[in-house]
Amino acid sequence: MRVIGRDKLHKFSKKHNQVKPALDAWFEEANRAHWFTPQDIKNRYSSADFLADNRVIFNIKGNHYRLVVKVRYQNRIVVIEWVGTHAEYNKQRF
Repeated sequence: MRVIGRDKLHKFSKKHNQVKPALDAWFEEANRAHWFTPQDIKNRYSSADFLADNRVIFNIKGNHYRLVVKVRYQNRIVVIEWVGTHAEYNKQRF
């Protein structure tokens, strides 16, 4: 997959240094992935949640952080939309 928006991960990691290795690992894995359907994601990330409009929520670092992406399966593109703490996620409207 082609992952767009890595700058959001870097910016967040500067404030929350402890999550950087986990976000880097997710990015590298997503970049190598071949996701053709939501089930492909679910097979690898059983805790992933799915929203309307092909958005996917990933739990990062033991569910302390959340990552929201939009997946364009046909184009093989993943767009990083948002990253934050679990508490911050609970205040968001997606």
